[in-house]
Amino acid sequence: MIDDAGSSSLPGPRIALVHALAESIAPVHSALQRCWPAARPFNLLEDSLSRDRQVEGDLTEAMVARFLALGRYAAAESGPPGDPTRGVLFTCSAFGPAIAAVKGALHIPVLGPHEAAFDEAIGLGPRIGVLVTFAPSAASLQQDLEDLAAARGATIQVTTHVVADALAALAAGDGARHDELIAAAAQTLECDVLVLGQFSMARARDRVADRATPSGSCSPRRKLPSTGCGRWSSPDPAKREPGERLLWLRTRCGAHRPVRSLWWAWA
Repeated sequence: MIDDAGSSSLPGPRIALVHALAESIAPVHSALQRCWPAARPFNLLEDSLSRDRQVEGDLTEAMVARFLALGRYAAAESGPPGDPTRGVLFTCSAFGPAIAAVKGALHIPVLGPHEAAFDEAIGLGPRIGVLVTFAPSAASLQQDLEDLAAARGATIQVTTHVVADALAALAAGDGARHDELIAAAAQTLECDVLVLGQFSMARARDRVADRATPSGSCSPRRKLPSTGCGRWSSPDPAKREPGERLLWLRTRCGAHRPVRSLWWAWA
């Protein structure tokens, strides 16, 4: 039994992290270490998924079947007796219907990478900007966001923007150029809320926050935060920290007291 602090008789719950981009691994582990250190994540990387998604264009039935296989493997993976996988977090943003299929097939909590982000974004303003560096993510995230808004009876206007060359720069080891390209793109969007659409983009948060000035694309109240982990010390959105969305995964995996999720939890 996990208590409110996430502790148990075991060191902490086993959480499967399923990735389609190698660049997503470090950010999500960093967020877990900051905000849920008791968790014991393990990684499943299938980077041909991102390549195949880009080549094929559409999300095919065969690709959905591959996600189901990954999800079932992640759920079946366990350590000693009594130490099963407690939850699955997919960090890949271009595969919404495939992740939905896994949710319906597994008996443990399954989360996509953007659920808490979109949950909070819809409540913060009708004009929502979404930046991505992996082109197939744009349409998938826009559809997921619009579907969620429709289910809530909310009217939103979504603007997506693919930051060309940023992911290639990151893969080549040029993180500074990756961050600068994203920050420059953020200035071009007119929005109330700005969402970084991929875990791999979390490293650019501070650069985006510095560049998203009141004269830029987003209001100062709703730009990305640039401070450390807030731990709920202040209701000021400017003091909240990427990564806190992972606390929602903790509550879905057994904690008793609900923990609010944050829309900018993309670290």
